[in-house]
Amino acid sequence: MRAIWKGAVSFGLVSVPVKLYAATESHDVSFRQVHASDGGRIRYQRVCSVDGEEVPYSEIAKGFETEDGEMVVLDEDDLESLPSTSSREIAVEKFVPSDQIDPMLFEKSYYLEPEKSGAKPYALLRQALVEADRMAVVTVALRQRTSIAVLRVRDDVIVLQTMMWPDEVRTPDFSVEPGDVKDSETKMATMLVETLAGDFDAAEFEDDYAGAVKAMVKAKIEGGEIKRTPTSTKSSGEVVDLLAALQRSVEAAKSSRGEDTAAEQEKPTEKAPAKKTAKKSAATKAPAKKTAAKKTAAKKTAKKKPAAKKAS
Repeated sequence: MRAIWKGAVSFGLVSVPVKLYAATESHDVSFRQVHASDGGRIRYQRVCSVDGEEVPYSEIAKGFETEDGEMVVLDEDDLESLPSTSSREIAVEKFVPSDQIDPMLFEKSYYLEPEKSGAKPYALLRQALVEADRMAVVTVALRQRTSIAVLRVRDDVIVLQTMMWPDEVRTPDFSVEPGDVKDSETKMATMLVETLAGDFDAAEFEDDYAGAVKAMVKAKIEGGEIKRTPTSTKSSGEVVDLLAALQRSVEAAKSSRGEDTAAEQEKPTEKAPAKKTAKKSAATKAPAKKTAAKKTAAKKTAKKKPAAKKAS
């Protein structure tokens, strides 16, 4: 993990130098919007709703929309005048009982790692939180904004959890009627609760949807159901096949000069070898094209040889 922030926790006269790490990461499945016929990515333009013109990034500003739909445009000077802080202090305001904080207020979690010089005071704060069974309510400046957060202990590590501001939690605008529940129904529901009672173990649960999507995509790749576009690259942080990338660059350069690319010349003969390699992983498809090119060249050579014999 990479530290995203460095500072110090201060409570009383004690200061604990720490590093901050993101404690969670999203594994949500994300899809691209593409053209169904050829797999090309759908791009969006930044178009002004007033004049219909495309707007470059250099002309885009921040605006605040009022309740009546009017727009207040803020420039860089306006934004710089807003209150902000770059403090590197996590200031403990008070220690409160753990059950007094509504979990709905919790937002994002971070791990706190002590610097070498802060190992002892870190252990002291951790032990104090455990024995008192309390959370430390703190204020901290993250992304130049002051946030309210709590410190708690999880598996011997102090966790900082940022919180929503009280006015950010919505109040439901509906009421729920108590309903006419019979005693026999209540007893049966209680029995069901007791039957399903147990301790929480996060390892017992898994994201079935994400797993199903990955399995489906893998099956389509192995079955050859994949669309190759001129701009196909692995944009998820995976290693790009260097040879394939260079080959695409050469073909793009030739195309820009009006020359026939190797891909266009070999297009009729590329399809058959591609089916033979359909069961291979996506990472081996680029070399498959190279093999197809060699086979094509071999076929052309084979046809020329008989012609040479007749000429002799």
